[in-house]
Amino acid sequence: MRMKEKVVLITGATGEIGTEMTRRFLTEGASVFITGRSAEKLADMVQSMGVGARLKTCLVDALDESAVSFSVERCVAEFGGIDAIIANAGTEGKVQPLEKYSVEEFNETLLVNVTGVWLYLKHGLPPMRARGSGSFVAISSGAGMVGFPGLCPYAASKHAVNGLVRTACLENAGFGIRVNALAPGPTDTRMMESVGLQANSSDPTAFKSAVISTIPMQRYGKVEEIANLAVFLASEDSSFCNGGVYMADGGFTAA
Repeated sequence: MRMKEKVVLITGATGEIGTEMTRRFLTEGASVFITGRSAEKLADMVQSMGVGARLKTCLVDALDESAVSFSVERCVAEFGGIDAIIANAGTEGKVQPLEKYSVEEFNETLLVNVTGVWLYLKHGLPPMRARGSGSFVAISSGAGMVGFPGLCPYAASKHAVNGLVRTACLENAGFGIRVNALAPGPTDTRMMESVGLQANSSDPTAFKSAVISTIPMQRYGKVEEIANLAVFLASEDSSFCNGGVYMADGGFTAA
């Protein structure tokens, strides 16, 4: 078990990718502290995972700095420290041409996807510095490496996440902390279903077919494949990986 006796904090844990990552880290022996905006979904996860005291929850809006700070303090109090943080909370926003967004719509996506990650860097790195080790994994996207028509603020936000990661790497490597980005390509989740519906409400499958045609492996990714990479980046298996953006996209950004 690669994460035995390690403590992992996962934000935005109640979505499909977050849930699968939680399951995988528990399977790998970690104690896991999960956050989300739905108390009901968090409680359901605790019940379904069935691991007792190794899984704790905290209701958090990732844009509420006091709630973010409190969740980090709670994790340290419950488990004695933090070995890895997976900053997974995010939103795709609306799908439309860039000129159609209001300032409020544009900023909302950037706030959730960028400021939310920054707040967990701000409050999550100090406990790691105190221990002299740690791994921070920000969930980016293939859209953070290329353009993505119809998702202007989302693509901009994920490019920004990659910049945050590289800067945080340079500022924290001397403290024994690694900071990396995990960038999923199109993945079989409700989020991608939502994007497809917004892109073509009369035939959302047409969007999926069009996207798959641009992926060399000719399919969407699976949540299990994203979770596998998250465990790798959080564990000592990636001990010399720092400041990188690691793709799980079937070749989407290479095409």
